[in-house]
Amino acid sequence: MSHWLRALVLLLAACGPAAADTGRVRPVPTPAIPGAALQPLAFPAVAGWVQDDAPAAFATFRASCGALAVTPKEVGPASNTTLVPGLRTACAAARAVSGALGGHAPSQQVARLFFEANFRAYRIVPEANPPGFLTGYYEPEVDGSPVRTARFTVPIYGRPADLIALRPPADGNRGQVMRKEGDVLVPYYDRAAIEDGALAGKGLEVAWIEHPVDLFFMQIQGSARIRLADGGVLRLNYDGHNGYSYLPVGRLLIQRGLVPREDMSMDRIRRYIEADPAAGRALMRENRSFVFFKAVPLSGTDGALGAQGVPLTPGRSIAVDRALHAYGTPVFIEAELPLEGDSDRAPFRRLMIAQDTGSAIVGPARADLFFGAGTGPGLVAGRIRHPGTFTLLVPRFESRAP
Repeated sequence: MSHWLRALVLLLAACGPAAADTGRVRPVPTPAIPGAALQPLAFPAVAGWVQDDAPAAFATFRASCGALAVTPKEVGPASNTTLVPGLRTACAAARAVSGALGGHAPSQQVARLFFEANFRAYRIVPEANPPGFLTGYYEPEVDGSPVRTARFTVPIYGRPADLIALRPPADGNRGQVMRKEGDVLVPYYDRAAIEDGALAGKGLEVAWIEHPVDLFFMQIQGSARIRLADGGVLRLNYDGHNGYSYLPVGRLLIQRGLVPREDMSMDRIRRYIEADPAAGRALMRENRSFVFFKAVPLSGTDGALGAQGVPLTPGRSIAVDRALHAYGTPVFIEAELPLEGDSDRAPFRRLMIAQDTGSAIVGPARADLFFGAGTGPGLVAGRIRHPGTFTLLVPRFESRAP
């Protein structure tokens, strides 16, 4: 029997109707997502489904399976668990496919068949602002040092010991964060106070970089790569915040007539800040939110660490509203995006895997597309503020509890 046929047989045996008849698994009901309707959709009706690189999506899904089986050490805020039993069952089928292929990547046909056999497609139709909305994010990469030098004078702070998270704990940038002054709880220091030295001299510096605007963008993205003089790379990831809501400074520039709405991007924000450092510093301080970081054990080639606890895959990982969606869920995105330039839009038809979240990612059809690390991906990510159509892949079966 060929690898293709062996994989097909194992695939259907793992999650097909015959398995359901034995009582080992049961169908997953159509989930209810607040704020949206789910419309059943045949896979051939999903624009770009057949043409997409299904093996790439399969590999990213398999990465999520590891986190669904065993919780990684470094994880972020938990996601909705409604589909987790079904996702674990689909993961068992994915492992069977990989085993049948001797660990080799599946072909386009086998990978596509895997998703069609193990999932049902539903178009997400949000009640407000259909069809959906996309932004992009990336992992900044800058030069830096583990110690302060004449060049590197901007500190990146780790999570302070006196930071008290109240409502709710470790919940992105939505919780209440306090500190003690004597016996009284008071709001934690805001961005201006921290920049003016509120945390200086407490041994909280995990690294030093050159430009304040780089720290600002690192905090927006939630991770960073610090290139060290010895050739090493220090990987940093989100480790808490000071309790203030994030204020999009791009919105302020638009409201004040400083940047046209149609021209807004992260690159335009950076250019404004760098062109007038004093005005730029004042603008950044209007966003009182401040993010803390920790070093994470990732290689220089691993993607940024998502909230699910697995390295993100450029072009395949998305951040979603964790209150509505489960990490590991496949979501097919259809959009026209400026991938090559500000005015040139290209079809984006791709199966993505939900592996991350963010405080600004709110709603049933809302996603942040991860593009990778460094300047190039940063320019692409900064241009994305576009509508998109979402197709949710819901597992067909879930295993019964033993």
